[in-house]
Amino acid sequence: MSIEERNRYFDKLCSTQGLLWLGQNTNHIPPHPSVVEAMETSIRSGEFAAYAPPLGFEALRDGIVADLGVTGVSALVTEGGVSALAMICRARCRPGTNMVTTDPTWKWPCLFAEQAGAEVRQIPIYNPENEYRLTVEQLAATVDQDTAMIYLVDPNNPLGITYTRDEITAFIKIAESVGALFVHDCTYRDFASSHTPALTVTTKNVIVTSSFSKWLGLAGLRIGALLAEPDLMAECAAFAPGVLGASVIAQRAAQAGLAVKSEWMKTVIGINRANQDHIHEAVGKIPGMHLPIFPSQGNFLVIETVDAGVKPEALVECYRKKGIMIRQGTYHSHTFGHHFIKVSTSVPEEWVVRFCELLPEMMSEAKGAASVSAGQF
Repeated sequence: MSIEERNRYFDKLCSTQGLLWLGQNTNHIPPHPSVVEAMETSIRSGEFAAYAPPLGFEALRDGIVADLGVTGVSALVTEGGVSALAMICRARCRPGTNMVTTDPTWKWPCLFAEQAGAEVRQIPIYNPENEYRLTVEQLAATVDQDTAMIYLVDPNNPLGITYTRDEITAFIKIAESVGALFVHDCTYRDFASSHTPALTVTTKNVIVTSSFSKWLGLAGLRIGALLAEPDLMAECAAFAPGVLGASVIAQRAAQAGLAVKSEWMKTVIGINRANQDHIHEAVGKIPGMHLPIFPSQGNFLVIETVDAGVKPEALVECYRKKGIMIRQGTYHSHTFGHHFIKVSTSVPEEWVVRFCELLPEMMSEAKGAASVSAGQF
């Protein structure tokens, strides 16, 4: 598909009134009133007419660092977590170097590394024998002296597994052994029952990236961050595409979100877990369908369809026709994507109930689909 075709596909989704967004891990639970108030106050004051500070408002930067619970690091506010990852890849990846990550993973850092001229090495983890997780042995066998960075999204998108403190510590030691930067994408950490940001192990040659798109529901406002020791943060900031600062309105929303996070996330996590339970029950009634990982430590679930005789792309298209957006596995992995779909769970409960009610009908329809739309991206 061309970039124009992909854009038209998503424009059509955005223009579909009442579309149920169950495919992008975005949070559609009604926002906390104080977050809405902060945005409205910002708009009414007209402060959006001026640029924000290039690294972000100081209060927000301090709040991001405090939220992670680490000292001795600095935060750089970015236009979404993806911008943070783009500047990291541009800062460290070069021709003759390599970036190591998993398969499946989040696809865009792989593209950024390749654009910078680096080789991308993906370690297959879609394996029940290893509980769908990266092992220390796999990582050690893949890196070498040309490894510029190790990228780990944790909890993994799309699998929803997370790593222990001992595993994170071992991964960091492997990065240190070859002089590689360890990049820990913690976008989904707030949904996990337990999580160890790499910066809580060491601040040396480690970067954590985060996002307000998922836990706070600000995907359309584009705001995220990277955290690192001041010199390393400054190195990455030199490659920032958003040199005039992130959205003023988004930053005010993020500040307000951090102030109510402990209260807010109790509600979000409760809904997320209930929705995963609904899907677990519905999938269990369909012969051949199953959840390789349950519960997920993220705000999404991988659902295998291959043993039920259904192509993920066909099922995605059937649901799209019903006004429900889910995602096919090939978005995350060309090797393993034919096995599964991914469904977001940080959404109103009635959305997931609707998905579950339609599941038998959609599976039957997808089995008989003569062709699959080329519009899936």
